[in-house]
Amino acid sequence: MRLWKSVVGKLWMTIIALVAVVLLINGIFMGQFLNTSFANSKDQEVSLQKLASKVSVDLGNHTDDVSYMNAVNELLAAQDAAAVVLDSKLSERFSAPGTMQLPIFKAIDIFTQDDLNAVLKGEPKKRIFIDPQSGKRFLAVAVPQPDMPGGVVLIYQSQMTLSYTQAYFRNLFLIAGVVGFLLTTLFAFFLSSRITQPLLQMKKAADFITMGEYRTRVPASSSDEIGELAKAFNHMAGRLDETIHALNHEKEHLASVLRSMTDAVVTLDAKGAVILTNPKGEKLVQEWRELGWSEDAGGAVPAPLQPLYDAVLQEGREKVSTIQVRAAVYSVVMAPLYSGEALRGAVAVLRDVSEEFKLDKLRKDFVANVSHELRTPLSMLQGYSEALLDDIASTPEERHDIAQVIHDESLRMGRLVQDLLDLARMEAGHLEMQFGPVDLNALVSRVQRKFSVLARDKGLQLLVRFEPDRLELQKGDEDRLEQVFTNLLDNAIRHSTSDGHVEIRAVEQKSAGGNPMLLLQVRDEGQGIPQEDLPYIFERFYKADKARTRGSAGSGGTGLGLAIVKNIVEAHQGTISAESEKGKGTTFSITIPNHSA
Repeated sequence: MRLWKSVVGKLWMTIIALVAVVLLINGIFMGQFLNTSFANSKDQEVSLQKLASKVSVDLGNHTDDVSYMNAVNELLAAQDAAAVVLDSKLSERFSAPGTMQLPIFKAIDIFTQDDLNAVLKGEPKKRIFIDPQSGKRFLAVAVPQPDMPGGVVLIYQSQMTLSYTQAYFRNLFLIAGVVGFLLTTLFAFFLSSRITQPLLQMKKAADFITMGEYRTRVPASSSDEIGELAKAFNHMAGRLDETIHALNHEKEHLASVLRSMTDAVVTLDAKGAVILTNPKGEKLVQEWRELGWSEDAGGAVPAPLQPLYDAVLQEGREKVSTIQVRAAVYSVVMAPLYSGEALRGAVAVLRDVSEEFKLDKLRKDFVANVSHELRTPLSMLQGYSEALLDDIASTPEERHDIAQVIHDESLRMGRLVQDLLDLARMEAGHLEMQFGPVDLNALVSRVQRKFSVLARDKGLQLLVRFEPDRLELQKGDEDRLEQVFTNLLDNAIRHSTSDGHVEIRAVEQKSAGGNPMLLLQVRDEGQGIPQEDLPYIFERFYKADKARTRGSAGSGGTGLGLAIVKNIVEAHQGTISAESEKGKGTTFSITIPNHSA
């Protein structure tokens, strides 16, 4: 920092200026005084002439008076002058040297004979002369004696007295200026240590506080204004530390709340840039960025939020909407952010409602499918019962056929209702399971006998293959597993063409961890399932063949079989999957742990 820009430099220059002004004013007044008192040789001449007149008044009458002559000599010494007295014939009567420092001159050395004669006639004379030996200048005044016996009184004085006096005062002012400058400098540096040092400490403390060291304090070593300022600074730093601590606490609290929120929070500024997110919001914005939706032509607003953001900024109030990004559905609440009266952005809270949306869709589909599945048998029951009531069937055979249709449709509705009840209990976790050892050979044989007639009627071969020949499941529900095989074989036979075969396969194997597992497979050579339908075949009422028609009464599917199978398998801690190729058949694979624990 430059000296003149610092407090020390400003104080120093101020004091120097004040001292200089004071010395200048004193110099002016002292110069005027010197000019008045010792201005020039004319003043000295008048003074010397007065002195000569005073000495010459009674000098002739007291020539022999030693005390008077001593008094005159002292008077001359006080004026640093000397006197020479001449008689009427211009002969030297006596001289008064005044001081030992003045040389003794003769009257003829100073004035000419004509000048002395003119003085005798009453005309005073004056002259400035130079001593050839010392080179000093002298002022001489010659006046006539006013009384008898007559003569001349000559007094001379060195002109160095005035010059010496003036030089003395000049040196005095120079010394005073130098001393004043030194004292001023010392005083300025004293002020530096007493005033600016605490200020520098406060500046350093302020720098530390700027860098985040809010516990920095300044030592208050005095009780003056600077000490009070230091105390006030420390009090301010303490309050600032408390405020920053409280703000950090609130910030951490808000950050914890944001981090713990399951909803995504995205904060946008007035230009649409994302300025703050929680982890869920950051993940969501990152996914949109990877899809190329992080910004659009209007700014940095994520494209799915752009219409809602524009509406919030335009209307200045909270807006609620639902957006769909690919397979995900979000419920969005966006509110404006204000800074005073100015709108500075918006904050959006996004909740993933994909599951709720999916469940709502499933509920609607469930109601629609149940209504559809019940409508057909109910319509047939109503129609055939009305035929019986109206005696449309005239023969016993016709009445038997109508009754058989009514019986089959009632059985079908009973199966549908039972399947719905089973599925509801399974999904609610209320499915009762009776676990125990299961003889898979006996189980599969029963199922094979159950479907052998149906398979033969369709021209299908029903094959069974076990590896090894005898297999036993250590822990399973035999009735529920029979239901699994029944549903899978029913689907395989219904969707297989003639001259094909359906195979049931059971294999004992090990899992990746070395635990015993059973692999159960049902394979057909039917029409297959389209690849786009495979991920959804285990959902309720989902039918891959949307256009297929029911076969004979009681053989039509309800779309609940595979959903029930999946729940039973998962109750056995197993997994089920399907592989299919259009026109070549489908294979359902079930893997179940085979241990007693």
